[in-house]
Amino acid sequence: MIRKPRYFSPAEWELLQYILEHHPITVREVTAQFAETHGHARTTVLTMMERLREKGYLTRRKVQGVNRYSPSESKPDMLQGLVRDFVQKALGGSVSPFVAYLGKEAQLNRAELCELKQLVQEWEAQEGELEG
Repeated sequence: MIRKPRYFSPAEWELLQYILEHHPITVREVTAQFAETHGHARTTVLTMMERLREKGYLTRRKVQGVNRYSPSESKPDMLQGLVRDFVQKALGGSVSPFVAYLGKEAQLNRAELCELKQLVQEWEAQEGELEG
């Protein structure tokens, strides 16, 4: 697996999130959204999309003469990679500050809480297998 540089500007992050939800998508379609909400010109949107493509976050494919952009990996895989890099770089590999955040500040809904409980149960089961 090729490691992508996991950095981008806030504007690129917002654009990437939009593309993750609306792909495959053209520069024209993204510009329509971002011109209305942020005042970005087509050239600005194209520059950001190409920058994200060069960094490995987007792919581009020509369909009937028009370039269509899509994420280079699924949304869950991309987000997991970003979280992994955040934990490694910003938290020094320790999940304790992240868990503390989840317990004290995050507004988890019932489904997210159930998902976390399931993960903990799976970790405990794996730990039991390693000890046994």
